[in-house]
Amino acid sequence: MGALVVIPARYGSTRLPGKPLALLQGRPVIQHVYEQAARAKDVEVVVATDDERIMQAVAGFGGKAVMTSVSARSGTDRVAEVARAHQAAVVINVQGDEPLVQPEMVGQLASFLEQHSAVPMASLMTKLQRPADLANPNVVKVVVDQDGFALYFSRSPVPFARSKERAPDYWKHLGIYGYQRHFLLQFPHLEPTPLEQAEQLEQLRALEHGYRIKLLQTAHDTVGVDTPDDLKQVEQLLAAAHG
Repeated sequence: MGALVVIPARYGSTRLPGKPLALLQGRPVIQHVYEQAARAKDVEVVVATDDERIMQAVAGFGGKAVMTSVSARSGTDRVAEVARAHQAAVVINVQGDEPLVQPEMVGQLASFLEQHSAVPMASLMTKLQRPADLANPNVVKVVVDQDGFALYFSRSPVPFARSKERAPDYWKHLGIYGYQRHFLLQFPHLEPTPLEQAEQLEQLRALEHGYRIKLLQTAHDTVGVDTPDDLKQVEQLLAAAHG
């Protein structure tokens, strides 16, 4: 049995309302995400939403979507709700606002977790290329140990380089997660934690409760669609990529 890929997508957004249905090259953002994820080998892809408009849009391009509870507190809760009805041992959470996600990214996470069943959770990181992103709170940074397990995630520029001669590599955390099914079903029941609430980064809940998160390096980068400016940037990147 292959991995289950769940794309949580809600209509409400303070900075870009209805962003899953915002158009990129004439197609909704959620269609770009779905079709990219579905190109990964041996996966089943499902959109998890709380809005009938998104359900109809996904059905319109031939995708599969399910309605999840309106009481779900987060995208991860929606992913876990869908996973309960499936038996796949590995579940990949692809954010619904990541139209530049690559099928190789999905496959890399799925393959690792299928081969390392003792690792409860994994994600991806890429070298931070743009100096301005270091201070950008919308670009999440991650610090890892020598085995590639997360020490901390932050919106702040971490680690601090006291000496320019010893400046470390900076790593950007990408918005895609993989879970062992049993851990994913447990995660929503973990109490929210102080660092998670301070940074507004849900993955910190896992670290604060003592669970390890493996970070795999990828050469791919993504741009999440959170604002109208992001939408314009992704439109330009897609146009450039397609010549």
